Amino acid sequence: MQAAEIELKFGVVDSEALLLAADRLGFRVVTERTFESNTLYDTADRQLRGRRQILRLRQYGARSTVTHKRVADEGDGDLRYKTRIETESVIEDGQALAEIFTQLGYGPVFRYEKFRTELELEVGHLVLDETPIGVWAELEGPPAWIDAMLAGLQVAPELQSTESYGKLFLRWKQETGSLAENMTFAEVADAEALVAVVAFS
Repeated sequence: MQAAEIELKFGVVDSEALLLAADRLGFRVVTERTFESNTLYDTADRQLRGRRQILRLRQYGARSTVTHKRVADEGDGDLRYKTRIETESVIEDGQALAEIFTQLGYGPVFRYEKFRTELELEVGHLVLDETPIGVWAELEGPPAWIDAMLAGLQVAPELQSTESYGKLFLRWKQETGSLAENMTFAEVADAEALVAVVAFS
């Protein structure tokens, strides 16, 4: 299925307060807190990144999907939001497709994990993502709906972001000096433990 994806991330200071606010607005939970693992694929010389595209395999609970995203045509969408053309399909065997990608010259270049809770209201979705580098949320839907939900949830402008998790991770690495190469719980924890050992040695 192909569709235009319009979304906006924001940092979450208090997860419980956000969920209570969402409940007051009428959001309903469609997927309880579930572990999610993502792997981005690209060529060795990062051809997809150069064309501002991503190729992703995702395991979300028992559900596996393959996703391709590309930047919307110039002039499409509102620059206040992240707008991408997304083509996604459920797949039966993620490992088999990963092997196909490898044989075609696409290898894993970045992995990221999170625990995701999904909620919906009217024409849009709210997701709460607990990641190794903090808690983030995303609103996805028409721009007017996103604006209304930002106001209803009282999200401060300085918390809002259109950056991908890859870019957020790179910024986090610069700020913390972490040596982690992937945004996985184990790798981030191991890197933080190493920094602590060096600091006390």
